[in-house]
This record gives sequence, structure tokens and C-alpha cells, in this order.
Amino acid sequence: MQHHHEHHHPHRLTSWPSWISRWLGYRATPPPKRPEYIVWLWSFIGAFCGISLIQAVFGQAPYFIARGVPPIVASYGASAVLIYGAIDAPLAQPRALVGGHFIGALIGVCVTKLFHLLPTEQRFEELMWLAGSIACATSIVLMQMTATTHPPAGATALLAAVNTEIREMSWYYLPVVLLTSTLSLVVALLLNNIQRRYPVFWVQPAITIPAPVAPGLGGPEDDDDSDSVTTPEGQSPQETARGSRSSADNIGTPKKEIDSQV
Repeated sequence: MQHHHEHHHPHRLTSWPSWISRWLGYRATPPPKRPEYIVWLWSFIGAFCGISLIQAVFGQAPYFIARGVPPIVASYGASAVLIYGAIDAPLAQPRALVGGHFIGALIGVCVTKLFHLLPTEQRFEELMWLAGSIACATSIVLMQMTATTHPPAGATALLAAVNTEIREMSWYYLPVVLLTSTLSLVVALLLNNIQRRYPVFWVQPAITIPAPVAPGLGGPEDDDDSDSVTTPEGQSPQETARGSRSSADNIGTPKKEIDSQV
């Protein structure tokens, strides 16, 4: 058996003062699991403060009002669910939040500009559905390619094509989205780190070692697993699943994980 030696480099924030690194999501040890009511409380406070701050900035500042900026881009309501309520999810991390929304806004504006090359505004409105569909679908693929997948960002791309108020902002939509993402992230860093931890990672997740997969589910055969269960010809799927779970128990794969895979 070959052994792979991995060199684990210390976290970049380990040398930072704790009163700074804490608010950037760093913990020397994993944080304890909080009761559900604590999670509910901070999810409510975070979403309320985040959405309120965005509307206060864009809905009250004369600078943005004069430029026709809406009080809030609707897709950030969905982002609030992730970055305040599901803070451990990969889709809720800063890279996905900022990068996903920016890609969505960029693709949405670009596609809309191309469709505005049509001869008349009436023709554009007739094909608006196509512009929105292309913008959303293209942004999804680019988010996948750049590891910035953030579901609400699909709406950010769609709104650039189908929402008149946002469409009239043209390229100014991009800095508005960047600023909105920044405001949302600042609130998340402050409130999510009081009794919880956010983010889990900034650029890429930490390397984890997955549990081994049972041979019955396509995993490698283990020489030490002499009593592993094999599936005889004609065995029912239910019996195969039970045999796979039995084999998995012999090599240390959690039963819950096997059940979810089956």
C-alpha cells in the first residue's frame, strides 16, 4: 500500500491578532455546535440588518437615487438565505457570493446589449424571454467554470435582461452589484462571527479526506476485507443494498453516508 504524505501549511490568518482574525472566520479550534434557537436568532438578525443596510444605502442616498438605482436588487433576498441562514454551505462563501453575482451581472448586461442591436425596441421586447434565458444559462456555466456558483446570481443575470429598471442602468449595474455584495458580506462577517463562524473558507475549501467507498458501491477492493459481501446473480436490489452496507461497515464507512448514496 502506498502512503501519500501531505504537507499541511498553516492557515494564513494564524499570525493575525485574534481580535481581527475572528471576524474573518478563523478559529484555532472548530467552534462548538450551537443550539437551533441560536442559529434562528442570528439568521433573523443577519438577514434583517443586511437587507436593511442595502436599502438604506441605495434607497436613501441622493447619489444613487439620481442615477435611477433601485433600493435593492431582488436576487440579494435569496442570497440572504444563504449567507445568514446557511453559512456553512459552499454556495454561501465569499467567493461564491461576490464572484457569482458579478458574473451574473456581467453576462446579463452583455447579453442584453447584444439583443439591443435588434432593429426596434418592439422586436427586443418580443425576444426578451430569449435574452433572459441565455443570460441565466450562460452565467450558470461560467460560475461552474470559475467555482463561484451562487444560485441567486442566476436571478442577477436574468434581471439585467427582463427588468426595465435594472436594464436602464446599463453598465452601472456592475458596480452596484459589487457594492451590494460587499455590504452583504460585511454584515455577514460581523454578525455571523459573534456566536457562529463565517466564512468556512475564502478562496477554496480545506482539503478533506473522504470516507472510503464500499466495494459493493464501486470502491476499491480491500485485501484485509476477507469477509466482504458479494452480490450473487439474481439477488434483489434490496439485498444488494443491505450487502453493501454490511461491507461498508467492515471498512469504516458511516452507515448514514451509504444510505444516502444508495
